[in-house]
Amino acid sequence: MNEPFTKNDIKIAVIGGGTGSFTLLSALKKHAKQLAAIVNMSDDGGSTGVLRDELGVLPPGDVRQCLVALSESPKIRDLFNYRFEEGTFGGHSFGNILITALEKVTGDFNEAIQTASEILRVSGTVIPATLDNVRLKMEWPGASIILRGERVIAADYFKHDPRRAVLSLVPLANANPTALKAIEQADIVVIAPGDMYSSLGPLLVIDGMAEALQKTDAICVYVSNLVTKYGQTAGFTVSDHAGEIERFVGEPFLDYVLYNEQTPTKELARRYKKEDAYLVKVDKAALKKASYIATPGNFLGKMAGRNKSDILMAKRPLIRHDADAVVKVLLDLYDQASKRH
Repeated sequence: MNEPFTKNDIKIAVIGGGTGSFTLLSALKKHAKQLAAIVNMSDDGGSTGVLRDELGVLPPGDVRQCLVALSESPKIRDLFNYRFEEGTFGGHSFGNILITALEKVTGDFNEAIQTASEILRVSGTVIPATLDNVRLKMEWPGASIILRGERVIAADYFKHDPRRAVLSLVPLANANPTALKAIEQADIVVIAPGDMYSSLGPLLVIDGMAEALQKTDAICVYVSNLVTKYGQTAGFTVSDHAGEIERFVGEPFLDYVLYNEQTPTKELARRYKKEDAYLVKVDKAALKKASYIATPGNFLGKMAGRNKSDILMAKRPLIRHDADAVVKVLLDLYDQASKRH
């Protein structure tokens, strides 16, 4: 008779926002008792942007996705993800509206998340990276080009090399102390895949976040994006992606970088091309020289379907990692590191 599956006591902190974090968290919750999702808080597009502009609340969208990923209640999870197709609420998800209402009722975004966590029976903790009401700014020193707002930056076709740009938050954002504590106490810190300049970068440049990542004793892992983003990271290699993550933090801090080496089927490649997405190139010579250990895997997952009712966001990425494959490698790396110590 097989022994019943039990979650281990590894403390894992996942840093990111949107679908990248959602995908990893959905798989990680099967394995870890202590799981923290540290969430980007600069989103101002889609349903989230409308709610921020009209009601003056903090952005609920990425928080909702992480809550749903960690939920143990399938029916409530579906309810939170339900998106109205028409009328006043057209394009809004029920979860975004509920979190916004909870913040209005309690006057406290943290309390709103806690209540939503109870409703969803969340296995883990969802932590806003900052509780400051901030907007993203991207500028190229000397080029007189400034982009303001995550929605604008996410949709822009960069005319200059983004690796020379400076990301900042306005006003200056302070890291949520709970997020810093989660990083300090973690055994593994995972930087989830996501948009480099509108999801991951805004989170990593929060005041206090870089220092926490530099000081933590946790194994720090970046799960590299599967594909490049048209007009922004076209031509970027695996080491280019990892290099930007470390540039935001200010110094090398990564122990491992996980990257895909699986070749897509012709049908999948055709669908990627339709999305203006191309697999990130593996530059093995540069990876061998890096301070981190580059670890390959077969990480291609199924593409998601387009949500027709998501009228407030014209285009969301549909390409996904095989989260179970990624998590297996993550846990194997931790096991190997633990044995060495």
